[in-house]
Amino acid sequence: MQHGSPYGTHRVLEPIGVLPQGAWRIDNSMAIFDNEILIDVTALNIDAASFSQIKQEAAGDLARIASIVLGIVERRGKHHNPVTGSGGMLIGRIAQIGPALAGKVDLRVGDRIATLVSLSLTPLQIKTIKKIDTNKDQIEVEAQAILFATGLYAKLPDDIPEKVALAVLDVAGAPAQTARLVRPGDTVVVVGGGGKSGTLCVYEARKRAGPEGCVIGVSPFAADCQRMRKLGWVDHALQVDATDALVMMEAIAKVTAGRLADVVINCVNIQNTEMGSILATRDRGKIYFFSMATSFTAAALGAEGVGKDVDMIVGNGYARDHAVHALALLRESPKLRQLFEELYV
Repeated sequence: MQHGSPYGTHRVLEPIGVLPQGAWRIDNSMAIFDNEILIDVTALNIDAASFSQIKQEAAGDLARIASIVLGIVERRGKHHNPVTGSGGMLIGRIAQIGPALAGKVDLRVGDRIATLVSLSLTPLQIKTIKKIDTNKDQIEVEAQAILFATGLYAKLPDDIPEKVALAVLDVAGAPAQTARLVRPGDTVVVVGGGGKSGTLCVYEARKRAGPEGCVIGVSPFAADCQRMRKLGWVDHALQVDATDALVMMEAIAKVTAGRLADVVINCVNIQNTEMGSILATRDRGKIYFFSMATSFTAAALGAEGVGKDVDMIVGNGYARDHAVHALALLRESPKLRQLFEELYV
């Protein structure tokens, strides 16, 4: 059994010299190296930006969605959407652990896990697509995947339904980063506050900003705004299209007496919301672009173009202990857990 790079570079086929995430094509043969883990995959949680693009390309046709997903994996050896550049994550059971990892990981064959690294770097073979749920961005599969020695994972908890855990762990970085950024008394805007990651961020922002703070949820959809109001964690739920930057700025200015936001968390899965987020932020404020639909070129040049001195944070999906943090939110809030179980079970 061969020994591979802990970063998986031994799997890169094209172009040579890059890491698996940046590669166009990787080796997805399922014979493991001695420092790899083989997973029997049961479900994929496709990144929201990626799944939105695939659904649009397929005009919502399930057979066409399946064909696109299978085609991406066949061409690239991984689920790495060539349009959005994003992937997702998976859940499954440990099938085999390379001998070089024996005693170095807290896993045994048969353990249920969720990978916390992107499908855009994960060697994957899909045998069968069993079911596609377009509302949950989830695909039930018979498949196998490889986790590298440096790959992050979380054991699935016994007290939370598997599909709920999958949905939450897919966006675990967002509430963890929100917890780092928001301070007591802050005015926080969550763009996409009615969605999966947005709801977690709204709840986290409410905790961190406290009674003296102000939490504003933004969505173009009336149903999202109604849900945000019903949950009770926002001071304002604004039905605004964040792609219209000036309208976005004016709406935030109106409810903040012109002060704008200390922190903006962008969780949307569509393009062209960079300037709306920037204009909604006060000078020296912070913006966390969690969404993989973000163009960081547009954000950087756009902020410069309007003379905004703001700190813009790349949406790193990983923060230390982010999986533990995200699952703990469900345990501490019955309303949050009930919502996720209604949406994802």
